[in-house]
Amino acid sequence: MKPEPNFTGLYVPLVTPFTDELRLAPDAVARLADETLSSGASGLVALGTTAEAATLTAEEKRTVVRVCAAACRAHGAPLIVGVGTGDTAAAIASLRELAATGDVAAALVPAPPYVRPGEAGTLAHFTALAEDGGVPLIVYDIPYRSGQTLSADALAALGRLPGVVGVKHATGAIDATTVELLGSPPPGFAVLGGDDVVISPLVAAGAHGGILASANLRTAGYAELISLWRRGAAAPARELGAELARFSAALFAEPNPTVIKGVLHAQGRIPSAAVRLPLLPAAPATVRRAALLAERRALHASPA
Repeated sequence: MKPEPNFTGLYVPLVTPFTDELRLAPDAVARLADETLSSGASGLVALGTTAEAATLTAEEKRTVVRVCAAACRAHGAPLIVGVGTGDTAAAIASLRELAATGDVAAALVPAPPYVRPGEAGTLAHFTALAEDGGVPLIVYDIPYRSGQTLSADALAALGRLPGVVGVKHATGAIDATTVELLGSPPPGFAVLGGDDVVISPLVAAGAHGGILASANLRTAGYAELISLWRRGAAAPARELGAELARFSAALFAEPNPTVIKGVLHAQGRIPSAAVRLPLLPAAPATVRRAALLAERRALHASPA
């Protein structure tokens, strides 16, 4: 029997709350992290795309990691931190800084964005990171952002690297590569869905969980969806999955995380819906539609 991966269940890539003046709001980060873990998330992801990490200063990034790490320690949950760069040496330096904190369970790392080094170059990149970074790696396979498509053979090769513990699968489709990956993942290698709208069929097909921006809201619902499929409760899982797919679609009606932050602010959970340029706040009507869906509760009854 293949060993169960270390990373299963729901991981929530937290938004980064700002004030109306666009300053970091660390107290709001701490509250959101605690609420998310208390609502059933298996762990947190800091400094992902949803966190607007590209707009944060180095000091702000350290603060976010420190606050999220404290919440994860309090809940006994793992912290994953995003590291994204097209420079292998710079990525290694970032990983070593994270490793020195002792608080990071894994780093979420995309194929080198924009560079498009090919599959051989991508494998060499992750080999160097795994050997020299000092932090377990989760490959972020997101070709519509990175510009680099990875075949099932390339993903299998990455999964065999010592120190590579999983993949966030966000290719925009459930295709032949997805089916092959889920049919025979490397031992101990977690396949985590990253396309929120299709997380239900992906977990039904064998994914171990998900890293889902939508779970900043209705965290318990997404955690329950993954649990239902992994317990084999297909009928309630399909019903809940369809409802949450509609909710995720509403949250992604405008660029992520603008709608999510708008709803969180409307709920009084963060001090402002502000985002930093080049993002613009979501339209009020879009936020209202998503907020209405956020208040809904799944009608399924979980099996005893």
